[in-house]
Amino acid sequence: MSDLENTDTALIGKVFSGVITHVAAFGAFVKLDIGEEGLVHISEVANEYVTDITKFASIGQKVTVKILMRNKKNKLEFSIKKATESEEIVSQYIPAKAPKNNDFDTKISAFLKKSEEKQVDIRRNLKSKQGIVKKRSK
Repeated sequence: MSDLENTDTALIGKVFSGVITHVAAFGAFVKLDIGEEGLVHISEVANEYVTDITKFASIGQKVTVKILMRNKKNKLEFSIKKATESEEIVSQYIPAKAPKNNDFDTKISAFLKKSEEKQVDIRRNLKSKQGIVKKRSK
């Protein structure tokens, strides 16, 4: 039995460092330095809308995670974005993407990309509210 199981409720909300062991479309599995393993859901990776998790996480990457809870299946759930917001951070999380270049073209292309993503979300929401839903073919 690990130390984490003995003091489960005391560790909820604490920040630990770990290493990404597996990346899936829905999130990344992280093994903590204390030996426990859990999942960072794709929605908990970054403060922006993430469509491709491989832009933010790669196998072997060191990350800082915050323990959110232990789910019904006794698995740990982590958050990278909440760990970076916390003041208890020991080491800074660095996304696995290229460093930003602050020239005008880079800023415009990033703005256009985010704007297009927002427009797609708005159109999708409007269609669902109007009852226009594309049925998936099997």
